[in-house]
Amino acid sequence: YNNFIDDLRVYVRGGTGGMGYPNLGGEGGRGGDVWFVARERTTLKNIRQKYPQKRFVAGTGANSSVKALKGEKGKDCEVHMPLGISVLDDDGKQIGELNAAGERFLAARGGLGGSLATNFLPCKGQRRTVHLDLKLIADVGLVGFPNAGKSSLLRKISHAKPEIENYAFTTIQPELGKIMYADYKQISVADLPGLIEGAHANKGMGHKFLKHVERTKQLLLVVDISGFQLSIKTHFRTAFETILLLTKELELYKEELITKPALLAINKMDLPCAKDNLDELMTQLENPQDFLHLVEEEMIPANTLEFRGVIPISTYTGEGIEELKTRIRNSIDEQAEQVNEEYRKKKLLLLQTSK
Repeated sequence: YNNFIDDLRVYVRGGTGGMGYPNLGGEGGRGGDVWFVARERTTLKNIRQKYPQKRFVAGTGANSSVKALKGEKGKDCEVHMPLGISVLDDDGKQIGELNAAGERFLAARGGLGGSLATNFLPCKGQRRTVHLDLKLIADVGLVGFPNAGKSSLLRKISHAKPEIENYAFTTIQPELGKIMYADYKQISVADLPGLIEGAHANKGMGHKFLKHVERTKQLLLVVDISGFQLSIKTHFRTAFETILLLTKELELYKEELITKPALLAINKMDLPCAKDNLDELMTQLENPQDFLHLVEEEMIPANTLEFRGVIPISTYTGEGIEELKTRIRNSIDEQAEQVNEEYRKKKLLLLQTSK
């Protein structure tokens, strides 16, 4: 993953409370809290560079005194976090998440100040180690085997400039780009590292890749019309087999992934015989059940993806790129309308039941 960081382990400690004043019944101030605050344009890499010790400690509460019987609260420690962070404890249990700018999570609470209840002795703040797990939030996630042309596609449809080379695993870190439309609408697209067969079992980049698919609203499968072969030691897969395998990997990792709205981009239509291969593939996609007997049983997913559209493209010549951008826009708008309609129905039902 080189410079990209999507998980970080940090230590947090709430501030110790202030001393009480037994003679006058004074109470010490409570220790400060450690807060994680979601903020745009922040990365886990920034956090690691800014805080190499990866320790966040809040301030100590002020002691009670003759001049101030109620001590002041210790200074809070606020740490800015990127959007899409899940906060996990040492057992791997999720204890919080930050998905929108401004959201806050209390990572460590400060200790109570000394008072009658504590025999005027201060309490220590909460202390623990937490894991920060980043899952990219994007409207569309590009899914495909290595060298399917995802990075080239991202460059064509957005202002992102991923490095592109002619070998497998070109993309070794997620890339984010934005499609800009004439009416100033923006749709974010994530180019995710190419998965391989067995990714659900953490082979290759496995879970490093698949976890980022979870928070994308929709999927865009990118498939090479001429098929795919990772190396001479692995099997050659046709475009139809590639689609089945991609679906299978998503399904085995987390079944909910294949319920997401999906589009299919058939890339490299500039290659010889691409038209014949496309005709054959379209026939297979229309009635996939008729062709499943031709593939190995372990390649067949329990459920197939329902594509909202199949778009032949060439990132080399630009063929189909504008149509793809339009289809992405329409699909995102349709999904937003469905969500709004469901929300309106829920509000209406609440009003009816309240009456």
